[in-house]
Amino acid sequence: MTRATTPGTDPAGGGAVAPSPGAAVSVRALRRTFRTGGRRRGADTGERVALQGIDLDIAEGEVHGLLGPNGAGKTTLCKILSTVLLPSSGSVHVLGHDVAADPGAVRPLIGIVFGGERGLYDRLTARQNLVYWASLYGMSGRRLATRSAELLEQLGLGAHADDRVERFSRGMKQRLHLARGLVHDPQVVLLDEPTAGMDPVSAHGFRDLVTGLRAEGRTVLVTTHDMGEAEAICDRVTLINRGTVVASATPAELGAWVAESERVVARDVPPGVLARLTGLMDVEVVPADAQGLTVLRVGPGGDTSAVLQLLVGAGVRELSTSQPGLEEVYLRLIGRRGMEVSR
Repeated sequence: MTRATTPGTDPAGGGAVAPSPGAAVSVRALRRTFRTGGRRRGADTGERVALQGIDLDIAEGEVHGLLGPNGAGKTTLCKILSTVLLPSSGSVHVLGHDVAADPGAVRPLIGIVFGGERGLYDRLTARQNLVYWASLYGMSGRRLATRSAELLEQLGLGAHADDRVERFSRGMKQRLHLARGLVHDPQVVLLDEPTAGMDPVSAHGFRDLVTGLRAEGRTVLVTTHDMGEAEAICDRVTLINRGTVVASATPAELGAWVAESERVVARDVPPGVLARLTGLMDVEVVPADAQGLTVLRVGPGGDTSAVLQLLVGAGVRELSTSQPGLEEVYLRLIGRRGMEVSR
């Protein structure tokens, strides 16, 4: 059994843990467990560990990506940051306030933006949705009306402010989600899979909105499975798997960790040549996509020049090489563990 520890304290018994200076979010030795089994007599009442010893700092004004497979602990961490869940042990501070000891001080400072269809009332208009959510934060009168109108205009929904949400496209709903999360002017914004299900045009527009949040000085935490999205908008990313941090750095720094590897992309590689490439040392071949592009990952034990010579000798004329991107880093560090479902 896990030794009981007061939330917001050092599990080693060292007393209260102070947040890191300059950090909007400071997480230390965070652990969260859940009881398993039913309530009936004789049922298994063991523990499942969702987070085990997480350490994480997010600087003020930073866009930080949280990446990991299903069951990695991303949602649990966001629920703790938003005071929905308490830590089992360790400490979490948001702008200097302990989420366990002082949740009332934390809640006005954070905005939560969900992906998908959750959290909106389809039979209400966009303006009515914002008025409802703003009233929960104690806003009223002219301040509420002005803030709602400003956000709807800023997010491109001004012309649809009095339309029912049930008529909105997926991209419009996501913009309204963002307006709802910003209506009380939070300093820290949690984006939970913000572009899930969006078409590419809407997703690109949403990334521009996140860039705007950074320009306003807000701190943004984004949970996502989209490697391209994380690489495009995040100042730093944290890879999490099975409740532990695998790595935390800028996308470029993570790429440098596996920079000894190279990525070769070739078009229309003959099947016989693919078989020969697969036999080369430390060369991983990703089957061609719908456009006929084959990706080859050449590890530190491989020979990129040998790969290129083989391709050119076989008549392949469309070739390019590059350093690995965030997706390759993710697969290298987490690997097939990301395909396993945590229990």
